[in-house]
Amino acid sequence: MIPSERWLLPEGVEEALPPYSERLEQARRRLLDLYHTWGYELVIPPFVEYLESLLVGTSRDLDLQTFKLVDQLNGRQLGVRADMTPQVARIDAHVLNRSGPTRLCYMGTVLRARGDGIGGSRSPLQVGAELYGHAGVDSDLEVIRLMIETLRQTGVSEVHLDLGHVGIYRALARCAGLGQDDEYTLFDVIQRKSAPELEIMLEALHCRPEVRAALEALVGLHGDRQVLARARSALAAGGRAVAQCLDHLEELAARLERLEPEVTLHFDLGELRGYRYHTGVVFAAYTPGVGKEVARGGRYDDIGAAFGRARPATGFSTDLRALCELAPSHAEPAPGGVFVPAEDVTEAEAEIRALRAAGMRVVCGLAGQREGAAAMSCDRVLVRVDGIWTVKDL
Repeated sequence: MIPSERWLLPEGVEEALPPYSERLEQARRRLLDLYHTWGYELVIPPFVEYLESLLVGTSRDLDLQTFKLVDQLNGRQLGVRADMTPQVARIDAHVLNRSGPTRLCYMGTVLRARGDGIGGSRSPLQVGAELYGHAGVDSDLEVIRLMIETLRQTGVSEVHLDLGHVGIYRALARCAGLGQDDEYTLFDVIQRKSAPELEIMLEALHCRPEVRAALEALVGLHGDRQVLARARSALAAGGRAVAQCLDHLEELAARLERLEPEVTLHFDLGELRGYRYHTGVVFAAYTPGVGKEVARGGRYDDIGAAFGRARPATGFSTDLRALCELAPSHAEPAPGGVFVPAEDVTEAEAEIRALRAAGMRVVCGLAGQREGAAAMSCDRVLVRVDGIWTVKDL
C-alpha cells in the first residue's frame, strides 16, 4: 500500500473533526433532551447482532445493505446493523415486554453496504423514535409531530410532509387476486409511475375492469388534500378497506393542519416506500433545496410477530449528520475559553476548578509550550491582578 493511502477511509465512511464534531454533539444532546420531554426512553442497541435476529421481519433491501461476518467464538453469522429500527422492535417485543404504550428513542451509527446515491454516506448517525402498543391516528400524529420538531431543533425550519398509506395498495392487490410475486412486480411498476408498463401488466393479469381502473388511477393520485376526495371515487373498487385507509389519512391531515399549520402537506397514494416493511401510513419530510427526503417513517405493525409478540408500531428516523449539514443557521461553535499559562497553573488550581465547575472551558498551558491562548482556541486568559485571579478578555 502506498503510505499516503494508509490514511484514507472507505468510500462513504466519515469521521467528525472539531469543530463540526462539537456541533453534532450539541445537536445530539438537544434531541435526546427533546425526546425525554415527550416521554421517550433511550435505548442503546448493540452494533452487531446475530444475522437472523437483525434481519427478521425486514425487507430484502435491508439484507442487501447489511455487512455480514462470522463470530469467531461459535461460527454463527453476525450482521452489522444497517438500520436500528428492527433492533428497537426486538427490545420492545422480547426484552421490555410491556403491555401498554411504550415510547423508545435511539441514536447511533449504522453501517450500510451501499451509499444513498452518488457520494452518499454509508455510515449515517441514525436518530429516531418509535411508539409501540397503539394502532390509532393519535400515535401516527405524535410521531409525525416529533419528527417535525426534530427537524426544527436541528435548524430545518421549512418542512414539506409527504403522506401515503400502503394499506390502499394492499387492499387493491387483494381485490385483484394477485399472488405475492405478481403483487411485488406490480408494486415496482407503480413505484416507477410507468403508466404504459402498468397498462401492459394489468392486461396480462386479467383483473376485473373496476379493479384495473383503480390500480391505474393510483399512479396519478398525488397532490394536495383534494387528492383524498378524488380517491374516494377512483378507488371505490377497493371497498371498505380502502375507504378506511382514506378515513385515516383524512383525520390525520385535518389534525396536522390544525396543530402544524406551517407544514405543507402533500399526498401521494402511489408512493409505497417501504412497502414490504410498512403496513399503514407512511410519511417523509422534505425541505427546499434538497432533492431527497430528510426524514421518513411509518407504521409497521407486523414486525414484532417475528419476536413472538406482535404489537402495533409506528416511528421515524433520520440522519443527524445530514441534518447538521443542511442547517447553515446553526453555525459551528465559536472558539472560546480561558487559557492559563503554564507557570500559573499550580497556584491557580482552586480558581481553575471553580471556573470549570461553572461550566467554563479552561485550557492549561504545559511546560515548554510556545503556543498561547489563541492557538488553544481561547479568547480569555487567567491572570493575577493585585493578588486576585481575574479572567481578562484578549
